[in-house]
Amino acid sequence: MKAIIGKKIGMTQVFDQDGRVTPVTVISAGPCWVVGKKTTEKDGYDAIQVGFDPAREKRVNKPTRGHFAKVGLKPTRVLQEFRGKSDLEVGAEIKADVFEAGTIVDAIGTSKGKGFQGVVKRHGFSGGPATHGSKTGRIPGSVGQSAWPSRVIPGKKLPGQMGNKRITVRNLTVVGFDAEQNLIWIRGGIPGARNSYVVLRATSEKK
Repeated sequence: MKAIIGKKIGMTQVFDQDGRVTPVTVISAGPCWVVGKKTTEKDGYDAIQVGFDPAREKRVNKPTRGHFAKVGLKPTRVLQEFRGKSDLEVGAEIKADVFEAGTIVDAIGTSKGKGFQGVVKRHGFSGGPATHGSKTGRIPGSVGQSAWPSRVIPGKKLPGQMGNKRITVRNLTVVGFDAEQNLIWIRGGIPGARNSYVVLRATSEKK
């Protein structure tokens, strides 16, 4: 089980040996520290708890401060649990070289929040005819039946909150990494705004 937590820096492009351009997302990955470890014998499942991004002491409550002090580590802003067996012990450091170039990974992030949006922007509706006398505009149109079942069917695409959701993008390729600067280049785009937290893990559904 390989995984790491990082921050999304932004997108750029790199050139391969043949001169072809590859769009990549730059992730400031790690260093992360193993804060806790769970085993099947004691907890019922195998997992490790990983911390990332050191936090200021006064921003951390007493229970969390004690949790880190117990293992001799400084508090972090992010705590993430990764299920699966791992050879890492408490206090171990995870760096950007955890993934080799060409590794297939899954990226987990929180998409940009767009607020309350209509059906045209949220679901891609075409809207009504843009001609003289038309009053439909960007409205969703009919939303239910009058006679039967006389209600709006659950799951109907309607206006509402757009974005700000946890999204997993699978089967992304690691183009390269820089262990000294803790940087990882991932081919393609990754959900989230700049400086948002991203989790990279070995893919579970390789295609």
